[in-house]
Amino acid sequence: MRVSYNKLQKLMIDNQMKRNDLIRAAELSPYMATKIYKNEPVSLEVLMRICKVFHCDIGDICEIILDE
Repeated sequence: MRVSYNKLQKLMIDNQMKRNDLIRAAELSPYMATKIYKNEPVSLEVLMRICKVFHCDIGDICEIILDE
């Protein structure tokens, strides 16, 4: 299994938000932002903070891709 944050990147583009804007708005560390951009797993707490920024559900920012 792997995680994809493509939905988050689309949300950021739609809202004209850059990486540093997300870091400030969701109070993320640069390390966490890098993990997201590399499609690496992050904690549920981080995902919840991002959801709060966009007023959305976790499924709106990421998806789990099952390996075959």
